[in-house]
Amino acid sequence: MTNSALLTDFYSLTMAQGYWKKHIQEQDAQERAVFEMFFRYQPFGGGYSIFAGLGTLLEKIIDFTFSGNDINYLKSLNFFEDGFIEFLKDFRFKGDLWAMDEGTVIFPQEPVIRVEGSFVECQIIEGMLLNIINFQSLIATKACRIWLAANKGKVMEFGLRRAQGPDGSLSASRAAFIGGVSGTSNTLAGKIYGMPVMGTMAHSWIMSFDSEEEAFDSYANLYPKNSIFLIDTYDTLKSGIQNAIKIGKKLSAKGKNFGVRLDSGDIHYLSKEVRRRLDEAGLPNAFITVSNDLDEAIIETLVKEGTPVDSWGVGTKLVTGASAAAFTGVYKMAARLGKDSNTPVMKFSDNPEKTTNPGVKQVWRIRDKNGNAVADVLGIVGGDDNIDKPKTGERGCFWHPSADYRHFTCDIDGSVEALLKKRIGSGTLAGEEPSLESIRKHMEKEIDSFDATYKRLLNPHIYKVSITEKLRQLKLDLLQKHLGKKA
Repeated sequence: MTNSALLTDFYSLTMAQGYWKKHIQEQDAQERAVFEMFFRYQPFGGGYSIFAGLGTLLEKIIDFTFSGNDINYLKSLNFFEDGFIEFLKDFRFKGDLWAMDEGTVIFPQEPVIRVEGSFVECQIIEGMLLNIINFQSLIATKACRIWLAANKGKVMEFGLRRAQGPDGSLSASRAAFIGGVSGTSNTLAGKIYGMPVMGTMAHSWIMSFDSEEEAFDSYANLYPKNSIFLIDTYDTLKSGIQNAIKIGKKLSAKGKNFGVRLDSGDIHYLSKEVRRRLDEAGLPNAFITVSNDLDEAIIETLVKEGTPVDSWGVGTKLVTGASAAAFTGVYKMAARLGKDSNTPVMKFSDNPEKTTNPGVKQVWRIRDKNGNAVADVLGIVGGDDNIDKPKTGERGCFWHPSADYRHFTCDIDGSVEALLKKRIGSGTLAGEEPSLESIRKHMEKEIDSFDATYKRLLNPHIYKVSITEKLRQLKLDLLQKHLGKKA
């Protein structure tokens, strides 16, 4: 995967030079900023997303340096001052970063990452941060939708050949595993991330033999413990399943099980007929796996129709995001941190959803006494991180993020969990990163804590993301100050 500090938008470098020069001229190297990443709306018309990519991001930030070749390239542009070039030679990220746990269920308008540091270091990592988190969160969300549509059954990621280049294929495999897939066809992803690697046989294998039966027999001799016969090369019912049963009986006599794979045709009809013939042949343990341009809508329909499929191979529509081209994550400044003051800032817009929430914030997830998620609340944090925290045992009143009249009240009878946790402190990792397997288990626990109405593929219920009274008032004060609008 690409590992260069130049993986950033050019405007980040031009602004970084401006910040560097401003601080040199004003001798104000203490001025710092707080930036937050959040996203604006759910992909796929869904009711939730899965936060992914944090492990990759932390690794990149810790190793973030400008190589000699990077420096020479920047010099060749004749755009940057010599002093700034010298500054970049020794640049390291020395700031702080807070983030939600990877695999957390997330919602629009709430910060999933908070970065605090000099203006230069906050700005210079923007492009890389958004590139990593946006893509992996998109694919993890797609994978989770597919996994849930399959009733949490076995889903295999088969997307290498259709992924967006080598970097895209690796990132997609990693994110898909977080989102619920059981393994990948991408061998390199298996090596790098420790994921299970999976695959069956190609049509070309069968066509390289004089007969389908001979091809299956040879494959069974090679892989007696892992035989999955692709039965649609010539004719699924007239030859494929018949030959699979012949060779499958030989394996069964040796105490070995096997499976068949469908990659074309009417999956519902064919799989039911194949299941019937396998059972009649005395092979009830033989399993059926299917592929063929599947997505969550197709899988959900087949599952509801009782289609006898044991595992699902999903490629193109998983690793590319299909109907959603991109995740809508953005990276905005929330505060300026001077030597002795904290100045909240916000972006104004005629579009309410593009108006940001000011100040240094925490996100608290309110759960009921059974551990189920009720709402996420954004509030101000400062010297005391709990100053604005909703409290168990109290009745809370929380406001719509657009700072309008809409609000809701709830009796908080369960836990209140702070979602943003420190991951980097002064440029150093603040603890060990979890394994990919533990991230996936966290996702499973998280998604189970949300009501089924939020997880519907069509017309999902909208989960409440709100702001505290203190944050609402801060936002209204800034609106009045800058736009002359009274609260």
